[in-house]
Amino acid sequence: MQTTSKHFRAQAREALANETLQASLEGVRRVMPEIRAAAADRCDDFAALCTQAKDVRQHSIDHLDQLLATFEQQVVAAGGQVHWARTGEEATQIIADLCASVDCRSIIKSKSMVSEEIELNSALESAGYEVTETDLGEYIIQLRGEKPSHILAPSLHVSLAEVGEAFNAKHGIERDAPPTDAGEMLLEARAVLREKFLSADVGITGANFLVAETGGVVVVTNEGNADLSMSLPDTHIVVTGIEKVVRSLVDTGVLLRVLARSAIGERLSNYTTFVHGPRQEGEISGPRGFHVVLVDNGRSQLLGTGFRDMLRCIRCSACLNHCPVYTAVGGHAYGSVYSGPMGAILTPAFAGLPGTVHLPGASTLCGRCESICPVGIPLVKLLRRWREASHAQSLPTAGERFGLACWRLVNRWPLVYRLVTKFGVILVRSLSVPGTGQQRWLKRLPSFTALWTQHRDIPAPAGNSFQAQWRRHRAGRKS
Repeated sequence: MQTTSKHFRAQAREALANETLQASLEGVRRVMPEIRAAAADRCDDFAALCTQAKDVRQHSIDHLDQLLATFEQQVVAAGGQVHWARTGEEATQIIADLCASVDCRSIIKSKSMVSEEIELNSALESAGYEVTETDLGEYIIQLRGEKPSHILAPSLHVSLAEVGEAFNAKHGIERDAPPTDAGEMLLEARAVLREKFLSADVGITGANFLVAETGGVVVVTNEGNADLSMSLPDTHIVVTGIEKVVRSLVDTGVLLRVLARSAIGERLSNYTTFVHGPRQEGEISGPRGFHVVLVDNGRSQLLGTGFRDMLRCIRCSACLNHCPVYTAVGGHAYGSVYSGPMGAILTPAFAGLPGTVHLPGASTLCGRCESICPVGIPLVKLLRRWREASHAQSLPTAGERFGLACWRLVNRWPLVYRLVTKFGVILVRSLSVPGTGQQRWLKRLPSFTALWTQHRDIPAPAGNSFQAQWRRHRAGRKS
């Protein structure tokens, strides 16, 4: 998986200056946590349901080999084929070979994070195939040659005017100016994509879950494009990570109930489709060929590590929507297909820590992500674990290591700690400006601390250190 995560700081600065992105992220910050909370409140004992979902996913990870073997047997029994890919390169080669075997010319795809992870589109295009994304957001960023900036809203960073410019440049329609009306652009995209649906030889989708009990593939969308991608072409190829397998339909039902509520604040998504193999005798529609490509690409290596819990992730994006860092800089700053807290853990696992060392540090460790994860992933602990690994490998800069060494030294000597914090509070307080009431604010900090106030104001500390206030509190209780 190729990333630009080593440039996180520069990419974050660019994102903070992007007005279109910032307006969209403001909507995410304001709306998504509210609708998720409302959906949870409408559900009878949502916390208990999430506990069930965690147990379901943990069972999958604990019995991964058995469940995958059962799934393969069921797919084959239904007339389909299962292909195993150890790496992203193997997966793209398998898919390219399948396309060649059916004399494919054009391919339609529904949104799939795994296909983004293995860079499937570029591999197929290099092999001479025409590939068209059919999710509207993915289609927009494909026209613009960009990566997704959010799991559910890949074109979050694109303005309406920029969409019009992309359509004007790529659709070959003669007109005086790019379209500006959203409804008009939607109809235009629909017309273009319908032609692609009808002429495609191969349809490629991802999978939200794989049901071992039945050999079924579960695909969840809000636009219905995946249903057309898997039913109109003669060949349907599913590309998905090995961790998506679950035991039974009952377990799948539990996960679907937490997925939609966590992702979009609804009971269910608009389209939840269960697919079982190719067209059967007597059926008049559906693909004649059905293939499932199971991608490892580093997942099995996580099983024996402290990052095993991350394999429970169902890609709902709730952690992104609640993260103060993601909602400040968006997905492109992370330089990876996976962003936010889950991306800061997965990307180093898949791409290696040296080139992604900034991502685990891009967190306040406030715990919001962990508190709303529907499958109970200990995200804060895993972020800390990557930080520990980075320091063990001496990956942080010399300046960062020096600062942490000074902090460690101060913390080892209580008297020094009290003196430093006492004078530190006085110094920082002197730099603050009055706000409303008694509150004072830090608008600009000097030197190496300046980044803390470059894009935000910070409440100034009280006039005394916490220890001084605590001693005063205890003295008051004794008197």
